[in-house]
Amino acid sequence: MRDLPYNKLLKETARGLRKAGNLAESLLWRELRNKQFLGLDFYRQKILGHYIADFYCDKKRIVIEIDGSSHIGREKEDENRDYYFSTLGIRTIRITDKDVKTNMEGVIHYLKGCFAE
Repeated sequence: MRDLPYNKLLKETARGLRKAGNLAESLLWRELRNKQFLGLDFYRQKILGHYIADFYCDKKRIVIEIDGSSHIGREKEDENRDYYFSTLGIRTIRITDKDVKTNMEGVIHYLKGCFAE
């Protein structure tokens, strides 16, 4: 893995998020883990600087964020986070919680297009 900023103070928080896992994250993780998606490795709840990304693919330098109701009213924070990732050369893909829960086939199709770029 490339040298990326790591905030060790977030280690326990990231571990807790992995264990708790919301439904949409758990569903998408089933599709991404063990190189099932395009043969790529993904990390779940990856610490990148002072943020924790839902999913991260180092080979493609892409973060996948699942946006649910907790993101309502936090658009500026999400924008700042995406900008920070971009300064590291990382692209952010945002998917809605609802799409993951109701249209996994469409989500996977969309992600395949994003990862082909």
